[in-house]
Amino acid sequence: MLKKFIFSLAFLFSSTAFADEAGIVDKADNGFMMICTALVLFMSVPGIALFYGGLLRSKNVLSMLSQILVTFSLIAVLWITYGYSLSFGEGNWFYGNFNNLLLTGIGITDVSGSIYELIWVAFQGSFACITCCLIPGAFAERIRFSAVLIFMVLWFTFSYIPMAHMVWGGGILGDEGALDFAGGTVVHINAAIAGIVGAYLIKNRLGYNREPLKPFNLPYVYLGAAILYIGWFGFNAGSSTHADEIAGLAFINTVAATAAAVLAWTLAEWFLRGKPSCLGSASGVIAGLVGVTPAAGLVGVGGAMLIGFICGFAGVWGVSTLKRMLKVDDTCDVFGVHGVCGIVGCILTGIFASESLGGVGYTEGTTMVSQVGIQLMSVITCVIWTAVVAYIAYKIADICVGLRVSEEHEREGLDINSHGESAFNS
Repeated sequence: MLKKFIFSLAFLFSSTAFADEAGIVDKADNGFMMICTALVLFMSVPGIALFYGGLLRSKNVLSMLSQILVTFSLIAVLWITYGYSLSFGEGNWFYGNFNNLLLTGIGITDVSGSIYELIWVAFQGSFACITCCLIPGAFAERIRFSAVLIFMVLWFTFSYIPMAHMVWGGGILGDEGALDFAGGTVVHINAAIAGIVGAYLIKNRLGYNREPLKPFNLPYVYLGAAILYIGWFGFNAGSSTHADEIAGLAFINTVAATAAAVLAWTLAEWFLRGKPSCLGSASGVIAGLVGVTPAAGLVGVGGAMLIGFICGFAGVWGVSTLKRMLKVDDTCDVFGVHGVCGIVGCILTGIFASESLGGVGYTEGTTMVSQVGIQLMSVITCVIWTAVVAYIAYKIADICVGLRVSEEHEREGLDINSHGESAFNS
């Protein structure tokens, strides 16, 4: 009996060692990726919901919370149904395949790299969900709830999925060598362009630039920003897919870039307006996080800090000067922060990824100039693709149900008219 027990232990240890050596399954990586996935989910609900909700007027806050939660749930279902298969299945330059609809063909022991494939599905699904949840902030306080859902189905299918496949799933931009560690193009630029197209088509809120449309709860904004800061470590470090040195690099870069961006935004606002605001510092958090996302595991700490510092100033310009130039009511400054800082971060990734500047280096035969050119190409491709898809998707939603609520309902508030409830009844 003792002999059999010793033999069984020896077999178990030898099998485990073989599995680890072969790189089939790593339990540390699996645990790490589940935590990172949960952190990204935490970013969406409640992070984005509180950040956006606090920026609105009190009569519309429940509308925003509902849009975020239901959009998140809708995209999660669509991701499992066909999104993962079309994004990461082998296919052409723009789409994958239909082999894993409803995750058929993926067993509980199937492996992707060193983690179980179902964990990989969940992690990438969290990216899809948060990307779509970013968009409603641009046209908040005036859109029909049903129009949001129709738009999300169309935009997710024809913009998010192709961009994810093009960059991460074996598509054309990844083949060309575009660097996007955790979603500069796929997530932030993609969502920001969709948002600003919607803001233009739905038009400005009643009273915009004529009466004060102030945020009703800045502590909500601060809390939302803090949740996003914490959750973003799952976003960036998790994109390594391993509990390794690249995850550690992405982790410290996320700290460094965000801190630098907060300081830059605060200094810029202090200089321009005479006083540094809590809203400004919270916005600086988002600017730094967005800017470092494409670079997190590819640049050195000094490079990440510079990216954050530059994005802090770029974000201030985006939500003030550029917003006035564009003459658009981007309610929660989705384009001003996610769009501007996403573009800046993507381009700077091509510079600071250089080994001479502390980065991990380029592929053989690639120079800094050529890499920056590739980054610009990926940004332009993303902007054009998502703008066209978003425009068509909004038009279809408008034909089906109408994009904008009535003037009476907008004045009274979306909470009571779209959802039949009020956040504050006293």
